[in-house]
Amino acid sequence: MSVSIGSSSRNHRYEAEILGEPVLIERIGTDGDIDKAIKLMQELDGKVDAFGMGGIDIWLFSGTRRYAFRDAKRILAAVRHTPILDGSGLKNSLEAWVVNYIDSDGGIPLKGKRVMMTASVDRNGMTKALNALGCQMLYGDLGFGVGLPIKIQSPKVMDVVAGMLLPLFVQLPFKWLYPTGEKQLDSTPRYGGWFAWADVIAGDFLYIWRYMPERLDGKIIITNTVTPENVSELKKRGVAYLVTTTPNLGGRSFGTNVIEAVLVAVSGKRPEELNGDDYLRLMRDVGFTPRIEQLNGRTA
Repeated sequence: MSVSIGSSSRNHRYEAEILGEPVLIERIGTDGDIDKAIKLMQELDGKVDAFGMGGIDIWLFSGTRRYAFRDAKRILAAVRHTPILDGSGLKNSLEAWVVNYIDSDGGIPLKGKRVMMTASVDRNGMTKALNALGCQMLYGDLGFGVGLPIKIQSPKVMDVVAGMLLPLFVQLPFKWLYPTGEKQLDSTPRYGGWFAWADVIAGDFLYIWRYMPERLDGKIIITNTVTPENVSELKKRGVAYLVTTTPNLGGRSFGTNVIEAVLVAVSGKRPEELNGDDYLRLMRDVGFTPRIEQLNGRTA
């Protein structure tokens, strides 16, 4: 069960048989209301196998250090029995693997391409993998996260900036840094030059959705949490390839928090007993694969 502080219009429910067991996967949005999310999770505490914490991260990363959002810690403290996953345990291993997979076996060469990361601090594994492939990087953290149109193109500079600002940012109300509730449906084009420069647009989908221009002809998007309506719009805007790091389940690519919660539930283990390699093995065991979908013909 994913309880998200995102928009309820993005709710989805999917039933499947996984490793011989019936599994119900559900995402419920509380339209930006953290107290409502806490109340719902308290009501379900001990009654579901695992919670996904949606619409908010627990952890952001800078180098080897990690920082926890104050609002996320408030949610964590309210639940006593059911484990809560924000997707970070799976994200760092899975997203790095997906980047290398699509470059080597997925038919979408990435080496040397121009990549815009909407926010690198919540996509540590993906960012490192793209860097390792020799991609030209543009880090949009300051633009997408706090509205400052300052692009960063050096990983070392990005690490310094993140190390300076993250201790402060995680103390701020999460809604100041990320669209929650109905704001997740807003779309106001911004940073057009950044989008135009990039061959690949990678990272959080709601940041992409909020600021993307009218045309994205030939672009490759690497993200997750897309709905069928989102996919249709990306196709209309000319996107060449859509890659979601999580599988297509009934037309919806859930966030990593949902998939991590599913993997914890089917494994029968506590989150602290699982590492990145364990999550990748579980992904293979249950048959979860990334979505690689060609939406239009030409790449940038």
